[in-house]
Amino acid sequence: MLVLGLLNGSAFAQGRIATIDLRKAFDGYWKKREAEATLKDQKADIEKDLKGMLDELKKGRETYQKFLNDANDQAVSSEEREKRKKLAEDKLKEVKKMEEDAVAYDRQANQTLEERKTRVRANILSEIRNVVSAKAKAAGYALVIDTAAETANATPVILYNTTDNDITADVLSQLNAGAPTETTKADDKKDEKPPEKKKK
Repeated sequence: MLVLGLLNGSAFAQGRIATIDLRKAFDGYWKKREAEATLKDQKADIEKDLKGMLDELKKGRETYQKFLNDANDQAVSSEEREKRKKLAEDKLKEVKKMEEDAVAYDRQANQTLEERKTRVRANILSEIRNVVSAKAKAAGYALVIDTAAETANATPVILYNTTDNDITADVLSQLNAGAPTETTKADDKKDEKPPEKKKK
């Protein structure tokens, strides 16, 4: 409805309309791929730290169970059993604290990671939007429509367009102009076809 309203409004009357596949621009931007790699590494670090905590927790539970069994050993004196019972109780407190720490770390670390993802996405979209705005103004477009947009029912908002005024390639070209050499080389290698096997 918003798009139709804009098409019928002053923007359509005053100038030309351009289109962009925002999904393609977003996925093709080198900073997006770099950010994904960084976030993946951070997630791996979180999982590694959490695994270490869970391993320590498992050891703690095993030690507690040993202390508990020792405390119930009828072969030793009641005084010794009391000492062992105290050790088991102290270990249980320690284990519970380890459990709480692991749960808190998992929750906080993943929340922080999600916040980073949201912030990175917002920053990248802002950069793309700035390039789109600059190109639209320079070319005299009054409106730029995202052809990748979908409705709440996951159906395309734009059912047909000629792509005559599609600026996706130009926007991507400008966005990736500042890509590090390593990134460009990696993309080139990714696009290269593997050599064909020679027929015997």
